[in-house]
Amino acid sequence: MNNRNAHPEVVTFGESMALLIAEGGKGLEYTSNLTPSFGGAETNVAIGLSRLGHSVGWCGRLGDDPFGQRIYKMVRGEGVDVTRVSFTDEAPTGLMIRENAGGRSSVYYYRKLSAASKMTPEHLDEEYIAGAKILHITGITPALSTSCAETAAAAMDIAKQHGVKVSFDPNLRLKLWDVKAAQKVLLPLARKADYFLPGLDELKLLYETESMDEIVAKLGEMSAVSIIKGGEDKTYILENGKLSAVPYYKVDHVVDTVGAGDGFCAGFLAGLLRAYSLEEAVRLGNLIGSQVIQTVGDWEGLPNGSQIERLLAGKMHVER
Repeated sequence: MNNRNAHPEVVTFGESMALLIAEGGKGLEYTSNLTPSFGGAETNVAIGLSRLGHSVGWCGRLGDDPFGQRIYKMVRGEGVDVTRVSFTDEAPTGLMIRENAGGRSSVYYYRKLSAASKMTPEHLDEEYIAGAKILHITGITPALSTSCAETAAAAMDIAKQHGVKVSFDPNLRLKLWDVKAAQKVLLPLARKADYFLPGLDELKLLYETESMDEIVAKLGEMSAVSIIKGGEDKTYILENGKLSAVPYYKVDHVVDTVGAGDGFCAGFLAGLLRAYSLEEAVRLGNLIGSQVIQTVGDWEGLPNGSQIERLLAGKMHVER
């Protein structure tokens, strides 16, 4: 869908990094093989929506280097509009390396002063955002730099001015900043959102409490519909002071939990675009999240529309 004049249903922006995955479970210190890929919360969501048949655009800045070119081509190849992606030769594309040694997954980031960290409000295309139905932002972007935090806030303001719904996943990353710094930025951004999509563990940190009642009370002070991921086998919905829950889809074998939350967001936003009820949208998000955790990689396990239809119909793939 790479038409410069197109207006996708969902617009998102943020950092996507090159990804190298150590093979064989030996860990980086001993492996001889690294599998290349890429990952980023926003591109994961964008790919998930595109695979479900929705038009989506991803905006970002990449280094004018082989990693950046690879990410650009692969995201475009997934049907995501990348006409608002820009390249710079003044900073590199970020890099992350993952290992799974001894059953424990670890991620090492090389993203300081990356191309994405140099995003500013001037890089935003107001008309592009204004033409969308939903703007999706995560808390990773504002953690990258002061200018990125300003850009995230400006994008939300543009969306609100034009009647575009704002979806915000705080995606708290303590490797990027501490809780106190995150609170000062993420909580004001959450108050700008129409749909707030935190994890329960994130809320405990952001609100400094283990009490579900206190968390619900804090969320109730905002106008957003809050969708709380990571509950005890369920996802919570808080709307107009009413708390309800939708159970998870259980799977027999969890391979890799990375990207599950992004898969959930893709499914939930797809449900909103299809005018599903909140419960139906959350159920779709839960289903997609359950598929992601059965595949290694940030986005590779995201299902397409026909796969989801078969799952919902109970027609699982059978090897012949």
